Amino acid sequence: MSMRPLEDHKAAVRRLVTDVMVGGDLKVLDQIFDRRLANRARAWITPFRASFSELDMEVVELVAENNTVAARFLCSGTHTGDWLGHPPTGRCFHRVPEVYFFQFTDGRISKAWGLEDTHRRLRQLRLHRISARCPDPKKRQRTRGRAHEC
Repeated sequence: MSMRPLEDHKAAVRRLVTDVMVGGDLKVLDQIFDRRLANRARAWITPFRASFSELDMEVVELVAENNTVAARFLCSGTHTGDWLGHPPTGRCFHRVPEVYFFQFTDGRISKAWGLEDTHRRLRQLRLHRISARCPDPKKRQRTRGRAHEC
């Protein structure tokens, strides 16, 4: 495999960060994702961007091999919309780590899998104690590394 496809794959992940997540241009999703995944990405990214303004993401590292790009990001933003059932606080979170793996088919992202330190985001927004005390245990999720949703 030549280096060009690997560089193109990393460039697509950079566009996801700069143009979509930070810039808000959701039309780019149709250019970098396959059709099925573009719609799923839009369904996740749209409410996240509505929950947080002043979003900034730093690409820390991109490693490409075969048809996969491993990416490490740091995410920052201001809580200005509803998120995980929490009304806006106006508080900021800074440099929350995220790790994603993107698989490419025919030059487009065809699969994405990632981990975000949602607990750190909740702590920085001072929402972790509120989330941990969800009054309805049927709705509470106790998944390590993810938010407790009510």
